[in-house]
Amino acid sequence: MGRWKGMIGPKLQARCFENQKTEVRIAVNVLNKMTGLGRPEFEAVV
Repeated sequence: MGRWKGMIGPKLQARCFENQKTEVRIAVNVLNKMTGLGRPEFEAVV
């Protein structure tokens, strides 16, 4: 939640509900991309 508020802010900017849904989808996609870039790749050590 801290990353969300740091990037998006404490509240949504859009007034219309449809636009709010779009805003949330964009924010979630950006956060998922950031998480994916920062996640290390693991290899099995045999």
